[in-house]
Amino acid sequence: QLQASGGGLEQAGGSLRLSCAASGRTFSSYAMGWFRQAPGKEREFVAAISWSGSRTTYADSVKGRFTISRDNAENTVALQMNSLKPEDTAVYYCAASPYQGPPQSDLLMYRYWGQGTLVTVSS
Repeated sequence: QLQASGGGLEQAGGSLRLSCAASGRTFSSYAMGWFRQAPGKEREFVAAISWSGSRTTYADSVKGRFTISRDNAENTVALQMNSLKPEDTAVYYCAASPYQGPPQSDLLMYRYWGQGTLVTVSS
């Protein structure tokens, strides 16, 4: 129901834009988040946006470099990643949470998950 795309190989300092498309269900009333998992590490929070798009939150490691946005009419969520670093290398997942409050960084709050898209940043 969630399909992430846009990953690839990029040099350090470059940019990538990830997209998450929803199907089979309308996620306009869901908060959306992006998480990532590097090899050998646990899945970690990257960014989240409230159902209305009015509130966002970011991990400290990406603040000022990444921007999350959503288009409820298109049922999509995007993650614009600028000034990429090698440590951003990971599989990126989008997820949907039914929670109506502020966007959450706890992955346990998210009910639906996409399959992930690989981002590799070379130094």
